[in-house]
Amino acid sequence: MVSSKKLTQLCVTFWVAVLFCRSVQSHLQVGFYRNSCRRAESIVRGAVRDALRQDRGVAAGLVRLHFHDCFVRGCEGSVLLDSTSSNKAEKDSPANYPSLRGFEVIDDAKARLEAECKGVVSCADILAFAARDSFDLTGGFDYDVQAGRRDGIVSLASETYSNLPPPTFNVDQLTRRFSEKGFTQEEMVTLSGAHTIGNSNCRSFTYRLYNFSGTNSQDPSLDSKYAASLRKSCPQDSTDPNLEVPMDTRTPTIIDVNYYKDILANRGLFSSDQILLTNPATASEVKSNARSPSGWKKKFAAAMVKMGQIEVLTGNKGEIRANCRVINS
Repeated sequence: MVSSKKLTQLCVTFWVAVLFCRSVQSHLQVGFYRNSCRRAESIVRGAVRDALRQDRGVAAGLVRLHFHDCFVRGCEGSVLLDSTSSNKAEKDSPANYPSLRGFEVIDDAKARLEAECKGVVSCADILAFAARDSFDLTGGFDYDVQAGRRDGIVSLASETYSNLPPPTFNVDQLTRRFSEKGFTQEEMVTLSGAHTIGNSNCRSFTYRLYNFSGTNSQDPSLDSKYAASLRKSCPQDSTDPNLEVPMDTRTPTIIDVNYYKDILANRGLFSSDQILLTNPATASEVKSNARSPSGWKKKFAAAMVKMGQIEVLTGNKGEIRANCRVINS
């Protein structure tokens, strides 16, 4: 039996841990702007909805913006900052340019918020709200987003290389990179499902079509008919840097589990997608998600909430930018 002294020590340890966890998250809360800018979340949703009426594809861009923001310096809006004459910012890194999109939607939301609640809502929080709204308005569902983030004042393109996972990573590399941000392997597979919406620039995967591993042929794990279709859209001799294809050929603007079904059919666009079948644990997750649309959506929403807590700035740290593209003077 456990002695009363030992039991007391265990209880104290438990509650210290609980209080510590609560203190870490105490500055982020659902309804953070309830008193300071009551309509904050609905204003952002309005901007996202208006943007989707013009271009449904921008939803994928907004989800990816939040992801690329949080994985570099945490969720503090550094991905939104423009480069200057003396600094190349994250958005101009090859990992982000020219594929990253949705900046103008954040600008619109920020302008609307500044008109109603000047200097109150951070760009980092706008990103989190916009990603949630994009998920909801394209076939997902609404979920609560904690807010209270403040904006960072540093953005370095060089930091994207060691923080953002490239499309060439294998399972072990992906698992390590997501683990560094606090995610389990299961959550990594869950978040990869964001590839169910949006487009990809041809340059991100053409090596799989023409010279995989220096063989002058296609990746053998890629379905031959799918590869032939991709070659038509992305000719080997093309010099157009803006050529794109949908990541999900069937429902590229709808949040669903076709991404996982495509992987099972050897139609994963990136090698980092298809590679998930090479590991028993990740392959099992792919199959499970493919069978359970509602289950995956619930896991995805939970993972997005968790992602939104990475290395946030709260309290007196950082600032509330007046313009999401530049730090306050």
